[in-house]
Amino acid sequence: MDQQLRAQMNRDPIAAAGMINQYLARIDDIQLNIGITGKSGSGKTSFVNAFRGMKNNDQGAALVGVNETTKTVNPYPHPKYANVILWDLPGIGTNRWKAETYVKNTGFERFDFFIIISDTHFLENDIKLAKEIQKIGKRFYFVHSKIDQTLKNEEENDRNFNAERTLAVTRRRCIQGLQEQGFEQPQVFLLSNFEHQHHDFPKLHENFTREVL
Repeated sequence: MDQQLRAQMNRDPIAAAGMINQYLARIDDIQLNIGITGKSGSGKTSFVNAFRGMKNNDQGAALVGVNETTKTVNPYPHPKYANVILWDLPGIGTNRWKAETYVKNTGFERFDFFIIISDTHFLENDIKLAKEIQKIGKRFYFVHSKIDQTLKNEEENDRNFNAERTLAVTRRRCIQGLQEQGFEQPQVFLLSNFEHQHHDFPKLHENFTREVL
């Protein structure tokens, strides 16, 4: 493509501009499959809805429940980006989806990018997932969900509570824990699925648009 484009630029710049537009149009048509994974109950399905700008009770939203709701691999199109499909994966480490066979049974190879969700610091299975993703040459983000609950719990137990300090400590602990597992510069986002405009949700959208799309 590069050699053809250079040659065409020399012969006919207007035709070369047409080639570029056709190439960009084809890129826009390529489906981008995003795997949303992590342990059961971490807020994966609510994240799928929140990332698409939906509430859990909106029409077309992924079904959310108290118990394990996601038992199969389910696709949800993004309303803004026509070529982006968010795949809500079952929670790793359940009786149905054991850690040892999870990667094979969910078909990790089919996904182009991953978001690993945890509602605490990142645990053994989260680390396994990240390393398996690295093995197949794909990229991923770490998301610490339910940060609103983390702040609420800290406020109830600390008379000197400071939200910014709690967020900074939580972020530092997450990053340090991942670095100790061999991830040199992990991208960690702290967010609440019910506060789309707060914490790291806007930054997540910005990074995703810049780095993935």
